[in-house]
Amino acid sequence: MGEFVNLEVGDGIGTIRLARPPMNALSLQVQQEIKACALEASDREDVKVVILYGGEKVFAAGADVKEMAVMDYQQMVLTSGPLQDAFTSVARIPKPTIAAITGYALGGGCELTLCCDIRIAAEDATLGQPEILLGIIPGAGGTQRLARLIGPSKTKELVFTGRFVPAAEALSMGLVDKVVPAADVYAEALKLATKLAKGPALALRAAKEAIDRGLEVDLVTGLEIERMAFTSLFATDDRKIGMDSFVENGPGKATFTGR
Repeated sequence: MGEFVNLEVGDGIGTIRLARPPMNALSLQVQQEIKACALEASDREDVKVVILYGGEKVFAAGADVKEMAVMDYQQMVLTSGPLQDAFTSVARIPKPTIAAITGYALGGGCELTLCCDIRIAAEDATLGQPEILLGIIPGAGGTQRLARLIGPSKTKELVFTGRFVPAAEALSMGLVDKVVPAADVYAEALKLATKLAKGPALALRAAKEAIDRGLEVDLVTGLEIERMAFTSLFATDDRKIGMDSFVENGPGKATFTGR
């Protein structure tokens, strides 16, 4: 386990917990610890769903600016790749992922939420990509994942201005999927994670891969990715369990095994 980031596992749910007070600044060390936890969560069979959580006060207020401020071009050439790689490790977790967002999720913190499948935010949460205010641009997916999520025009407005986005507006533009009272953020994420953890693991994995890979290609190729994933699930135990349960008892009553 890392000094600032840990993977806590229980009841099929893995929580990647950021704990670098006061603001969970995403230093080089934190980035690598996030990657290590993401890879572990990907590999562990007892982890069915992953929650990313920064604690009750803040998700992550961005990169460690003091650390970056002393870097020159040559140093950033060497560190920008590992930065993107760490975040991509979260995006490639082959299981449902949920960002539980409290306080600030700015810059790299916002980009980290974009690596998750679903984002649940506190009513008083604030998101944004303020890198332009530092004379730079987002470097861990803010120009790419954000544009795919909320569209290029709105992304440009947020990136060009660097303005902070309150939770209600973030919900209206699709930057987050649900807004709840601050005290309920992790509980709401856990509630959803518990439901998903009981689902057919291989089908959930296939659905995530088909959606993510389909966004990277043309429609015809995407439909072929979907078709192949769809047919492959007929080799799983859960497909038979689910269909037999539906025929005998109606929808939503199957007990899946994850096989």
